[in-house]
Amino acid sequence: MKILVSKFMHIGDVLLITPLLENLKTEFPDALIDVALNEGTEEMITGNPSVRKVHIYRRSTVKKMPLLQRLGAEWAFARAIRQEGYDLLINLTAGDRGLFLAVFSGAREILSHPSVKNPWLNRFIHRPLPGFAHKHWVDINLDALRVLGIEPLHKSVRIYWNAAVDTRIDRLMEEYHLRPGNFIHFHPVSRWFFKCIDNALSAQIIDYCQEVLGLPVVVTAAPDDREKERVAEILALTRSEAIDLSGRLTLKETAALNKRARAYIGVDTAIMHISAANETPVLAFFGPSIPYAWGPWDNQEQHNGYTCYRGDQRMGRHRILQKAWDCVPCDAKGCDNLGRSECLMHWNVEEIRQAMDALLR
Repeated sequence: MKILVSKFMHIGDVLLITPLLENLKTEFPDALIDVALNEGTEEMITGNPSVRKVHIYRRSTVKKMPLLQRLGAEWAFARAIRQEGYDLLINLTAGDRGLFLAVFSGAREILSHPSVKNPWLNRFIHRPLPGFAHKHWVDINLDALRVLGIEPLHKSVRIYWNAAVDTRIDRLMEEYHLRPGNFIHFHPVSRWFFKCIDNALSAQIIDYCQEVLGLPVVVTAAPDDREKERVAEILALTRSEAIDLSGRLTLKETAALNKRARAYIGVDTAIMHISAANETPVLAFFGPSIPYAWGPWDNQEQHNGYTCYRGDQRMGRHRILQKAWDCVPCDAKGCDNLGRSECLMHWNVEEIRQAMDALLR
């Protein structure tokens, strides 16, 4: 039996499909399970023992091609999947790209979220996946199992890396005189700046950890100029000197570093989900995002601990801070979609310090 799971979304979205992959492998131990993803998200899946192959759609490259060349690249990607001859294709992407690909794949059975824009495509879905209402994305993805009449045996999110990654991080730990469990991993930025808190507040968090708690802070960010510039602006406001590794680590190296941290403090982004998968305690700032859908998942709890639509909440060892304003969460790209979320700009510093103390206890 050959199974393809497609998820053409972002890094955190892809990590949250790993419980489905491992449950599928448990239920069908002889099956060959492949995954189709956007380029840049594959590190969430590579090394996973449940997965045979990853089909990578090079979205950013394809979008820049001239029309005829782009059509050729799209055809080549779809044809490579069709040639695999999948028995079961599970499309976890709400958009139509994944459904178009599922139809073209010739898979014997297709499970997919129905299309809203092109409802004529829905006639090709053999088993539609249910809606998203009031569920965490771990459970939304696991609904594919339930549609097949299978109850998940576990709901654990996992990321894998090899010994070379551990060696690289061990050397960095030695270089900066860090000890496992004795530093804070701070990730203050996201590719979506409307998820970021105020720079001055980020600087205060760093200083509190280092000057009051006596814990070194390691700051990370993607190898993106805008993110690195924002980190530089934050560090320019601090009194203490944090360890700046922004732009220097791969996703797997960031995960390996995070695994050694006492706790993660930062914004709602893929690194937050990686930290939760590592079972490293999380304190995350939430603005436009819906907590019960995107909160850091605690592998020990195995059920969604985020029951409220807004406000401060916990799931096991993980905590989120969020305003209880009527407009929160808006699920928008900042206030009026202008890239800045006012709900993330106004915090009581003492409240944050208390949350940090509780997290570390």
